[in-house]
Amino acid sequence: MRAEGNLIPGCLAKLWFVARVSDGKCFFTCDSDSLVVKAIAGLLCEFYSGYGPAEILAHDPKFLAPLGITQHLTPNRRNALGKVWERIREFAHASSQP
Repeated sequence: MRAEGNLIPGCLAKLWFVARVSDGKCFFTCDSDSLVVKAIAGLLCEFYSGYGPAEILAHDPKFLAPLGITQHLTPNRRNALGKVWERIREFAHASSQP
């Protein structure tokens, strides 16, 4: 998990992300040296895991705003959240291609 190739660049805290597909469903895991970043990124990974690429691409993480999660994050942590969503979306898009 904590391999250099899994590290998401541009985050203040170290954040690792792994995506895989199994039986047409996408699965995501993450780890971080920051508990807050790990929890926030883990929320997205857990939410989107187990769905097909089309389902993932149809639902962006705007659902977090009404819950008040994003408004209480520092800009750096919001950046990490955005980078995880970007990776999830890119993986889902690549997995939907024949």
